[in-house]
Amino acid sequence: MQGTILIADRKISLKNNVDHLLARLGINRMGYLVTPGLYRFGDPGPESPVFITANYTLSFDALRSSLKEIDCFILVLNTFGINVWCAAGKGTFGTEELIRKIDETRLHETIKHRTLILPQLGAPGVSAHRVKEKTGFNIKYGPVRAADIPDYLGNKKISAGARRVKFTLLDRLILIPVEFIHVLLPMLILSGILYLTVGLMPALALASAMIAGSVLFPVLLPWLPTKNFSTKGFILGGVVAFIFGSVHILNHSNQAWVFTLISTMAYILSLPPVTAFLALNFTGATTFTSRSGVRKEIYAYFPAMVWMFAAGMFFFSTAIIVSLTVSK
Repeated sequence: MQGTILIADRKISLKNNVDHLLARLGINRMGYLVTPGLYRFGDPGPESPVFITANYTLSFDALRSSLKEIDCFILVLNTFGINVWCAAGKGTFGTEELIRKIDETRLHETIKHRTLILPQLGAPGVSAHRVKEKTGFNIKYGPVRAADIPDYLGNKKISAGARRVKFTLLDRLILIPVEFIHVLLPMLILSGILYLTVGLMPALALASAMIAGSVLFPVLLPWLPTKNFSTKGFILGGVVAFIFGSVHILNHSNQAWVFTLISTMAYILSLPPVTAFLALNFTGATTFTSRSGVRKEIYAYFPAMVWMFAAGMFFFSTAIIVSLTVSK
């Protein structure tokens, strides 16, 4: 007896598009889930292809919108609302979950062939030989992008271009809204506190460092020197610090040099780690990093971020004390 087979609509509805927009903006980010299981797409038969994807709405909809008129089955793994690439890194788009879903859906009773087509970016999470050993199904990896699937099926092979991950400016721009939305409220609160307590310039400086880390960083990513995201963030934050430090020196050229030096050091030390910390958020959304590399980078540079920011706050507090002492 076959397992339950769900139905996947060929049409991307208005609600789907609204969900895509809200997900891109980070609104109810973990609320866009697809029920895991086996789906019938069109009118597939026992020899129709079987595609594997995650139960994240954007991943599922990207696949079905690219399949167009292809009749097939879609096996959706439970990745807890995480896309294929990230879920493969976390292990939820993985060997055990794939084996479990094959067994739960009784897939071997629905189709005659024994081939599953997985997205290439899911490869880090799946051990093909173990799936073969446990279920009898062979694994084939499709192209990087779902849009290239029709060509892959038609030509029976994947072109070199379809195997390559292209992290274009448009790809990077798409990442900005969700990151900026997460930063926006803390930025407004912290900048507002600074504005009300110490003035406009420190408030603008902090806001600029946060915008640099969440908006400018993904845009400039390929052109920032060094390989690590942290050091790239330090460099970008250093540019912000240099600008505000220079403006601060010009605006306080007639004040005591001790105050000017101390307060300038506050900008130089506190702003770069803010930008560098936010830059780390993009390590899980780019093609430039690896799981082990990110872990190594965090251990190597996060302490430096903490110490630099703490030193900047020390100089900032000292500058306030010096200013109050001089004014008396």
